[in-house]
Amino acid sequence: MEFSSIEQAYVFYQTYAKKAGFSARKGGEHHTGGIIKTKYFVCSKERHKPLAFDDPFRKLSKPYKSRNRPTIRTGCKAQIKLCSTDGVLYKVDKFVQEHNHSFVCPKDMHLLPAYRHLSETQEEIIWELGTLNLGPVKTFNIMRQRYGGFENVGATKDDCKNFRARIHSYIGEYDADMVINRLTDQSSLWLIIHLFIQLMKTNDCLACFGLMVCANVITMCLEMSYISFDATFKTNKYNMVFVPFTGIDNHCRNATLGAGLLSSESIESYKWLLQSFLDSFGKQTKVVVTDQDPTMKQAIEAVFDKSRHRLCMWHIMKKVAVKVGYELCNNEDFKRRMCDIVWTDSITPKTFETEWKLIMIEFDLTENKWIDDMFGMRSSWIPAFYRHEPMSGLMRTTSRSESENHFFCQAELYGTMSECLPMETKIEDPFMKISMKDWKAHGDGLLEVCFKKGEDVIASCSCRRFEQYGLLCKHIYFVFKMFKVKEIPIKYVMRRWTKDVVPNDLNNTYDLKVDDNDRNKKSKEVAYEIMQTGEYLIGYLMSDFDNLLVVKDRMREMKVMVDELRITKLIDPKFDRYSRLIGYEKPDTDAPPTVRVPTGIRNKGRGSHKQIKSKKEQIINLKGKRSRTCSVCNGKGHDIRTCKVLKGEASVTDKKGKGKKRRVVQLDTDPGLLDEEDEEAETGEGDEEYDDIDEADDSDSNWEEV
Repeated sequence: MEFSSIEQAYVFYQTYAKKAGFSARKGGEHHTGGIIKTKYFVCSKERHKPLAFDDPFRKLSKPYKSRNRPTIRTGCKAQIKLCSTDGVLYKVDKFVQEHNHSFVCPKDMHLLPAYRHLSETQEEIIWELGTLNLGPVKTFNIMRQRYGGFENVGATKDDCKNFRARIHSYIGEYDADMVINRLTDQSSLWLIIHLFIQLMKTNDCLACFGLMVCANVITMCLEMSYISFDATFKTNKYNMVFVPFTGIDNHCRNATLGAGLLSSESIESYKWLLQSFLDSFGKQTKVVVTDQDPTMKQAIEAVFDKSRHRLCMWHIMKKVAVKVGYELCNNEDFKRRMCDIVWTDSITPKTFETEWKLIMIEFDLTENKWIDDMFGMRSSWIPAFYRHEPMSGLMRTTSRSESENHFFCQAELYGTMSECLPMETKIEDPFMKISMKDWKAHGDGLLEVCFKKGEDVIASCSCRRFEQYGLLCKHIYFVFKMFKVKEIPIKYVMRRWTKDVVPNDLNNTYDLKVDDNDRNKKSKEVAYEIMQTGEYLIGYLMSDFDNLLVVKDRMREMKVMVDELRITKLIDPKFDRYSRLIGYEKPDTDAPPTVRVPTGIRNKGRGSHKQIKSKKEQIINLKGKRSRTCSVCNGKGHDIRTCKVLKGEASVTDKKGKGKKRRVVQLDTDPGLLDEEDEEAETGEGDEEYDDIDEADDSDSNWEEV
């Protein structure tokens, strides 16, 4: 039998080994003049594991203990020998078929290391699902379910985990460099991306990192009225603080305007990040919503001197239950009255102050220091003090959950207009003042709408919903319906909430062209098209079995052709595959990275990784670790295997400790003594002797009679 190359012969022998029930590997070879004259392919159990040489100097240089791994080598002689005279054609010179070990069952062949490997498509699946926070084990289970079983995956869970570990090892200390270079490349394509980096002066580690992703034109359209500025912990392996800037788009959805990674929560770090935000957008926002972090407050006052700082209501209100005590936090009347004046924006500041003082007096909270402090800073978080602030109802907390739900409640016009009842109309030329009763409004529900009819329609309501949310309230819609106004005046349709606030040709403003010579990107596009074509054929031919077999036969022919190409074409090195997956190529040289990853970061909000122990566990730790008790001499610190009394090296009186009752056991060198004692214990004969001790020395010790 002849082969045109060594790789072709190796594929042939591997195919034979898989069908026979064993795995093969490459053996030795002989060269002559740079040409391989002889090549061996052997069984994977060929030879024996080399004996470990006991080197005392090696033990000193290697402090950790190496694992004692079992061997699979059995000295099997099965092999195939190839010979060649010209280095082009290889003939089978020798073939040994006999094995000295059992073969593997066909159902377990996929577990052999030689047949376990991840394809490039599977590696890409593991990497892409990892970006979605799906680990290698979950990814393996997805592939197992998709491929129809463990044996069809071609790898195990450990192979998937090892691949992720090799990827992380390949990235290593170049992690920060890779991220910055990749974002720098994207910023050259998208002009709306602004990158800000600050390094530590001592070791070039990444200290602060800012990324602003919103263009000035979008910012001007959305008017930059409110932004939320909050810190999040434990979002990355380096424990850097993640600080996102969140705004509101024209659909009233969260819009991320930028983000930052800080190595410390110092005032200087926050100042640097806010200044980067200001340099990127070119203007200050009207209101900044944060929690009660004092470093954030000082940084905002220094950088955003024209902005108004608003505290998150949710962070304050969640502390009320702890500060007022158990009884009040479960008092329904107290909770209802507090929420009625705190969460509403339909009352005046004077009304809020009056109601607050009445609640404090009634529930005896006038001496509560925390309550007094929160009342002292009421202008920073109570909605009643933001009634005249434009768009103040859009964002009241850093999470925006309450304000977003409240916003959509304002749009429920139909069905809610029936809750309005007109009571009195006053004419003050050229305006009409309509008094009405809203059954769902806060307090007494009495409201007043000022209306002017004519070509220039003017309407305003005392609830101030249009000023706070940019949408007309149901009371004005009720007046429009009452006076038969068929069209909403254009001045009451804010451009902020229209679809034209972001121009459709925004992408044409920037250079979004991608390099046509990017072969990797083109290859991925072709691969996606092939996968989509395969799914299309399977979906439409699932019920047509005959045509499905035709497609299967043609795909098998293409697979054979690809296998022949694989013999002649070398597989790409694994580092090249890793760089294609990551999107960044690691430098070939041993030069250190330009930007090092941060180390030794610990922030005040990250918490502790230690488990919170109960009082019982704390007492057990204070008492100390429980030592072993020997069943022969009742001694502490050893067991029957190392008992010196049993070995005859010491007597019971020598091992006797203070404050313990121990059984005196007389041991002789007679080997039958133990058997005699056992017989006495079974029949109940024989006397047991105990040492007299002072029980007051160890009153907590409990013991049982044998």
